Amino acid sequence: MPTRLLLVSDTHVPQRARQLGDDTWRLVDEADLVIHAGDWNSVAFYDLVRDRAAQVQGVWGNNDPSELRELLPEFARFEVEGVRFALTHVLADAATRERAAEDAAPDAQVFVYGHSHIPWNAFTPSGMQLLNPGSPTDRRRQPHWTVMTAVADSGELRDVRLIPVER
Repeated sequence: MPTRLLLVSDTHVPQRARQLGDDTWRLVDEADLVIHAGDWNSVAFYDLVRDRAAQVQGVWGNNDPSELRELLPEFARFEVEGVRFALTHVLADAATRERAAEDAAPDAQVFVYGHSHIPWNAFTPSGMQLLNPGSPTDRRRQPHWTVMTAVADSGELRDVRLIPVER
């Protein structure tokens, strides 16, 4: 059965934003699974997303407090509808990203990460898909605040979309 995914990272609530924008909350409500690549920034915000989303798979980021680090892993592997995922916050710099992903999770089909706030959708030489959804609250030098949506179905990830959102 197809599973609708919302990929998000670097929400930084409440440090960089008091809350997510309505666009992002609507996407949380519509998703079957929210995949969060870290930098939530508070347990209260993590609890809010967890309580509102159908399901959440997340990791902690470098700006997350110790209380979140006790609740979430730094690195996660999981499968959704036959698609093998790896998830972490800090993957590597642009020059070594592909190699780092392949070394960290050679059996993953999709590697989701955050930290840079720079949206990314590319494939490694071995065919692993690397996805960074950017940030819905802190765009830095990017033109938009962003998240990603995708569908996992029968062992493949399809319909990957970068979605500009309002803050």
